Amino acid sequence: MAAAQTDRDPPSALCSEFLNFSAKDTASRWLAAADLQQEVYHHLSVYVPRIFCLGPRMGGSSREEQREELATQLLLLAPLEWLLLGEEPAAGLALLQEKNQPSPLCGHVFKVGEPTYSCRECAADATCVLCMQCFLGSVHKDHRYRMTTSGGGGFCDCGDAEAWKEGPYCEKHTPADGSRDLEEDPVAQLSSDMVARGYSIFSIILKYAVDMLTWEQEDQLPAGLEPQGKGDTYYCMLFNDEVHTYEQVIYTLQKAVNCSQKEAVSFATTVDRDGRKSVRYGDFQFCEQAKSVIVRNTSRQSKPLRVQVMHSSVVAHQCFALKVLSWLGQIIQYSDGLRRILCQVGLQKDPEGENSSFVDRLMLNDSKMWKGARNIYHQLLMNSLLMDLKYKKIFAIQFAKNYRRLQTDFMEDNHERVVSVTSLSVQLFTVPTMSDYVKDDHDREFSITDLSVQMFTVPSLGRMLMVEENLMTTIVRTFVDHLRHRDLQGRFQFDRYTAQQAFKFGRVQSLIGDLKYILISPPSDWTHQLRTKFLEGFDAFLELLKCMQGMDPVVRQVGQHIEMEPEWEAAFTLQMKLTHIISMIQEWCSTDEQVLIEAYKMCLSALSHCHSGLPDGEQPISLSLAGHCVDTFRYQVSQDKVSIHLPVCRLLAGLHVLLSRTEVASHFPEQLPLGELSPHLLIELPLRCLVLCAQVHAGMWRRNGFSLINQIYYYHNVKCRVEMFDKDIIMLQAGASMMDPNHFLMIVLSRFELFHVFSSSDIRKRYREANKDLVQQNTLIEEMLHLIIMIVGERYVAGVGQVEPFDEVRREIIHQLSIRPMAHSELVKALPENGNKETGLERVIDSVASFKKPGVTGRGLYELRPEWNKHFNLYFHHYSRADQSKAEEAQRKLRRQNGEDTALPPPVPPQLCPLFGSLVNLLQCDVLLAVEGAVLQWAVEPGGGGWTESMLQRVLHLVGMALLEEQQQLESSSRDDDITFNYTCKITRPGEAPSTSGSVLALLESLQNAPHLEVHKDMITWILKMVGNIKTIRERTSLTSTVTINQGQGPEETVRDKDKAERKRKAEMARLRREKIMAQMSEMQKHFINENKELFQQSMEELEASTSAAEHSPSSSELTCTSQVCVGPRRVGGAERRQLVTCILCQEEQEVRCQGRAMVLAAFVQRSTVLSKNRHRSLPAPERHDPLFMHPDLSLGIHTASCGHIMHATCWQRYFEAVQLKEQRRQQRLRGHTSYDVENGEFLCPLCECLSNTVIPLLPHTHTPDHSADHPSLEAWLKTTRQQIEAVNSAHRKPSEGASEGAEPEGFRATLSPQMLFSSSVSEMVTTFSMSAYKVGLKVNPNEQDQRVPVLSWSTCAYTIQSIERLLMDEGKPLFGSLPCRQDDCLSSLTRFSSACWTSAPLKTVHTHFIRLFSALLPDSQVEDTPCILDIDMFHLLVYSVLSYSALHSPDQSGHSFVDSGHLHLLHLITVAHLVQILLTSITEEVCMDQDSGGSEEEELTCQLYSTLRKHLGSVLPEVSSGWQLWSCVKLGILPFLRAAALFFHYLNSSVPPADLMVAGPGQWEALCSYLSLPSNLLLLHQSQHTLLEPLIHRWCCHPGVRRTLQGGGVLVRFPRESNRLIDLPEDYSILINQASSFTCPRSGGDKSRAPTLCLVCGSMLCSQSYCCQTDVDGEDVGACTAHTFTCGAGVGLFLRVRESQVLFVAGKTKGCFYPPPYLDDYGETDQGLKRGNPLHLCTERYEKIERLWRQHGIAEVIGHAQEANQTLVAIDWQHL
Repeated sequence: MAAAQTDRDPPSALCSEFLNFSAKDTASRWLAAADLQQEVYHHLSVYVPRIFCLGPRMGGSSREEQREELATQLLLLAPLEWLLLGEEPAAGLALLQEKNQPSPLCGHVFKVGEPTYSCRECAADATCVLCMQCFLGSVHKDHRYRMTTSGGGGFCDCGDAEAWKEGPYCEKHTPADGSRDLEEDPVAQLSSDMVARGYSIFSIILKYAVDMLTWEQEDQLPAGLEPQGKGDTYYCMLFNDEVHTYEQVIYTLQKAVNCSQKEAVSFATTVDRDGRKSVRYGDFQFCEQAKSVIVRNTSRQSKPLRVQVMHSSVVAHQCFALKVLSWLGQIIQYSDGLRRILCQVGLQKDPEGENSSFVDRLMLNDSKMWKGARNIYHQLLMNSLLMDLKYKKIFAIQFAKNYRRLQTDFMEDNHERVVSVTSLSVQLFTVPTMSDYVKDDHDREFSITDLSVQMFTVPSLGRMLMVEENLMTTIVRTFVDHLRHRDLQGRFQFDRYTAQQAFKFGRVQSLIGDLKYILISPPSDWTHQLRTKFLEGFDAFLELLKCMQGMDPVVRQVGQHIEMEPEWEAAFTLQMKLTHIISMIQEWCSTDEQVLIEAYKMCLSALSHCHSGLPDGEQPISLSLAGHCVDTFRYQVSQDKVSIHLPVCRLLAGLHVLLSRTEVASHFPEQLPLGELSPHLLIELPLRCLVLCAQVHAGMWRRNGFSLINQIYYYHNVKCRVEMFDKDIIMLQAGASMMDPNHFLMIVLSRFELFHVFSSSDIRKRYREANKDLVQQNTLIEEMLHLIIMIVGERYVAGVGQVEPFDEVRREIIHQLSIRPMAHSELVKALPENGNKETGLERVIDSVASFKKPGVTGRGLYELRPEWNKHFNLYFHHYSRADQSKAEEAQRKLRRQNGEDTALPPPVPPQLCPLFGSLVNLLQCDVLLAVEGAVLQWAVEPGGGGWTESMLQRVLHLVGMALLEEQQQLESSSRDDDITFNYTCKITRPGEAPSTSGSVLALLESLQNAPHLEVHKDMITWILKMVGNIKTIRERTSLTSTVTINQGQGPEETVRDKDKAERKRKAEMARLRREKIMAQMSEMQKHFINENKELFQQSMEELEASTSAAEHSPSSSELTCTSQVCVGPRRVGGAERRQLVTCILCQEEQEVRCQGRAMVLAAFVQRSTVLSKNRHRSLPAPERHDPLFMHPDLSLGIHTASCGHIMHATCWQRYFEAVQLKEQRRQQRLRGHTSYDVENGEFLCPLCECLSNTVIPLLPHTHTPDHSADHPSLEAWLKTTRQQIEAVNSAHRKPSEGASEGAEPEGFRATLSPQMLFSSSVSEMVTTFSMSAYKVGLKVNPNEQDQRVPVLSWSTCAYTIQSIERLLMDEGKPLFGSLPCRQDDCLSSLTRFSSACWTSAPLKTVHTHFIRLFSALLPDSQVEDTPCILDIDMFHLLVYSVLSYSALHSPDQSGHSFVDSGHLHLLHLITVAHLVQILLTSITEEVCMDQDSGGSEEEELTCQLYSTLRKHLGSVLPEVSSGWQLWSCVKLGILPFLRAAALFFHYLNSSVPPADLMVAGPGQWEALCSYLSLPSNLLLLHQSQHTLLEPLIHRWCCHPGVRRTLQGGGVLVRFPRESNRLIDLPEDYSILINQASSFTCPRSGGDKSRAPTLCLVCGSMLCSQSYCCQTDVDGEDVGACTAHTFTCGAGVGLFLRVRESQVLFVAGKTKGCFYPPPYLDDYGETDQGLKRGNPLHLCTERYEKIERLWRQHGIAEVIGHAQEANQTLVAIDWQHL
């Protein structure tokens, strides 16, 4: 007891001090003190240890927390507030706020998961975001914006003029016109003594907090804070890191402090959230022991978890330090003056010198602190320094000074960057400082380095830091230093990376992010300093690129396959990260001519430095071809080292294009070293790279494994190609434009290792080479020709061709849409993004494409407008091979449809810029002509497979390009003599001596009609036409050089007309041929019918007979005059129709008979709450639950569905056994779920793979009763039935003596041994289905003896009919004839099965059930606890009593019509009971408005019945005088019951429905009533049997439950029950995101939920997928969603995962799937995972589709199909969601 006493002591001691303590007096005492710090410290040393950390829970319970909060406020913070304000705090703060002018900056700090908005038109860069409030009040909500969810920690940029091109202020933050000047010092607003007090208090508090948070000793305190009596109480503190997993921590804790799994999970969750948690409290020894266990257990794989044993007073002061920092943050919100003072105090340097201010100390110790502490002081930094523009600058400079050190610490630290101070860089550098971050083992978002985004992205700050702190150089150098692995040449080497280094590499990448922040917006005006510092940074960046130039070189494997796949991803990751930066640096260079020239020179010298590093031992060789010679050196890509990484070359190529684009090259040629360039060297490396790609395509590098294939893939991929492949092409263009074209092509041939092919004396001998693989060589020739096409033809880069960036994007889109119509997101993916994630797509798309909206599935597509087809280029350089063939196919098809020829000539190219002007000469140089001639020559004499069609196609394309070029020059020049391009002359010359072949033109003419080139015929025709055109133009210009003449239409037209005529003739021939064939076929058909006349006659007759059988059945002659009836002795059965069905497994036909082989229908039984009107009712306990009476709230039903496929019972059993066997084998092989659970009897239908878990036996139709039999009146029937019940009761009492005499009505014998109606196989199936319904409905193990078995079979029948009736009603479909046949078959077999299922149960059971059901209608003294009339669902009662009634009659007696009369009387009775039920519950005060008196018979009778009820119940019922109102209420309320009853009896008795019910429309009511043989005025039922029913009604009303329910004691259900719908979703998705971001996890005190998930059925928000909210269901831990499905949806759930924008379907614990959400963007696409960020809006059609699935009970089936189709879904642990 003693221990407990001391524990309880301090709080009570504190209580007495609470009462005597006065904050005001304390504050005035402090004010008078000489040394304020000493006084405050003394006060803290007394009280802090007495308030915080008093026991093992350490703020565990909420009462404890409240006590702490209260004590902190009263004893510690209140005196500080008094001291600061000098008056009552509440009044003082209000006054401060009044005086303070609100800041135009919003500064709202984002929570995790909160929506943020960025305007894509006005934001300065992608990091500028608005919070939801500011966004809705800003101009940007009508612009194109992007919506994302915040990772937490950034803040809203509203009010920051530098962040927005326009509209920087929302309505709330727009500054008033007379607002103060920003330069004015806000401190001047405060009184001087408050300023003085502020300085002293803030510095004391900050010193205290900084000392405590950076305190290293575990049981000592700073001077002045030591407590008076120091007890021996310690905490064992566990700290978070990013190295150990949840599981490891939980396991270790269970061992170390022997706690339960639950407690360990809660510890781990808290450590993960706050960064630390005490796991044990007690004396030093006790805590030390736990520490050693934890360290021992976690140090095996990696470094151990960090654990410290700390004295409780140290922990107490640390807790208060955090509280007081939060308090500072709140106080400065009241006044900008106080904020400025806090900034000054925080950044004030101590005399000790560098890095001594409080903020510096916090920053530099950032990586030593825990997450919770970091979060709180970052929040304070954001609220103070980053909100004050003056101090933001000073802080940014400090941050940049310490940048390197902070980053280095962070790389070593093991927290995430989000909690690191380095993450502030985005706040600074876009307007940065870091380096602890690299050492730290936590994520960056918790590191101080993460603040960089707040600073570096502000353009003015970023520039200032670049100039004053040389920030760009610092970042790049820090970056290079951290990648230490180099090879001998100084290049990066990533191959031997350990996990630790890979982790660090991930960290280092955040530096690239900071570099991006600084460069994000190029300067408009340059100062001298900015130039020098930028070039210095550029130089440092070149050093980085030099380390990448040539990294990861590859050598071709010959002989054997490579053994180890080399590491290639790191290099590409680096390349991808740098892509945007390289582009941004080029953008900066393009804005200033001087910078561009300097950068170009630096880059060139860097490149020559790289070249000098190349091994120069290659022997020089000289090549000659077609009369030209060139000197080069021997190098073979297929034998020597080659690398894909050439960033220095590519940067030079980029700058070279800028020289051309900005025209610097033509303005300042003297400043550029263009003369010194050696074009041979420039093209060497890019050419090798492209040859490597060609050889990989040709399959020469197969043995180098996948890493090379992946590298080539990324080289061309949209993410990298801008700075890789595209720049290589540009470099070759630059080289080719500075060289003799013949020399250039010879070097290309040599590098492609094809030189010998074209230079041998007789080209056609080339097949004889033994060592070369011919196919490879052909591919290489194709690739080389393609490369030449690209070098000459790719001019859509501003600076190469005379185009705008706009044209480039447009061309990309045209070519993407030429493949097929595409969705917006596909187009965005196919276009390269710039640093701001923009592709420029939206500006262009509408001019080239038209948008098609999507339907209920699919997505919106863009289609290319036809007028842009002429811009299609088959050899577009960004096509992959697959794309190219698809596009070619699509374009040819299109041209055929439009009746044009199928040639795909090259499009007209744009003009080249002057710097690249000489490129066109490639097309007419001798070497290329020789190559073209050779290929054409091979094509003329095919044989030996030495050429390919695509080779020829490329040559034709090149010829076409040359002709277009010549035509353009001719048209644009006025005189003949300026034309330098005379391709037509050259192609008419015959070939030179070595290959004595005809001229190119002659070869083309001979190819035009070659039979083996049908495909290319149109193209050759087009070329010859062009040659003709050019000739005529030339002749004209030489004749009349003054008059320029329109492009020669003459010859072209005539050829075209001929073509057209030819086509027309062919089409006519084809038509005639088709008609002839059709005539022949129809002739043959007639002939066949005549020959087999009698056969056709027969089948027609059979058809007629079968359709009329129903109407003309023998006994129906007297019936045809009356209408059809489905219940009672006048009904018509359907047994005259034979029912033939086919088994889907053995294909045998079989008639459905009672005594035959059983046929079954695959079915799926599930519990359901779809119709539930009361979701709060807890599920019944399966052992005690009595399902005989269904409550009208239908809170839990059993639904049966079927896919409608029929099998023999024996076939099905064989099939199911096979499934079971397969499952056992599979379990032995691999554990894991299938999409169905065999142990629960599930299987997939063998035909349609629909999920099923049982089978329904098929039973034959019932017979038409004998209409001559008399129909007893209600009174007689009641009497008889009572006698029967008597007889049955006595028979049950003494079965030994046989039936008692006298009591039985004649013709009735109480038999207890029923006859066998069914063959054994049928009855076995009856039992099978009964057991399924029983097992699923009650969630119990099968037990055939249980009394409840038949009830559950009836129940599923009733519930299924009810739910289908609701569906038909809501969709406005007619009651009959509109059901799909699978539902029709299902209901029909289900109902007939239910009518027979009593045969498999003991008769006694069924009798007892009937007696109890009957007593609910006719209260019976012998039966106890019958429910009151308001607690019974009447339709269930009807189904149960009708089906159990049959059991009173032995089938051999001639009592068939008697049973039918019984059914009719039961229907009448229950209808009356339902009328009473409706009148009792559904008449409300509002109904009673209309006062018209008198009316039809119906109305009067209704009033009579109602007044009878009021007589029995008195004032509980409201008074109603309007009969019309009552009758309409009744009519509406009873309709669903009547419709369901009609369905039930229709299927039970197989009677044909009347025509009126087969269509939707008027006349339903009368048809319905007559079909059920009820009067259409239902109250006549009551009226006609008044005397009989009156006492019954009296008894119903007198049941005590009725009055109780009506007075609000139970669940009152009103009729008609409204159909359930899914919850209403907001139109705009961001409203949902906002709701979810404010949703906190219900279990872990106010923590943000990571995966908030919305239940679409009831609207609850759940915390899914997290340890904190797992609960125990049936002995298994399941996540919040799965647990919720059991209470809300009986195991089936529909959820919307708000952060992922995904719909989640769950069924049971192991089944689930994702479904597309009902939210679409403007382009008709869903955005699962919210990756694209387009605004999303609700699509009602799609939501209705989901709702329909739910209401049709189709969720489990959808999941089954999804899991079958996608095996990865099976592996997900759905139960943890």
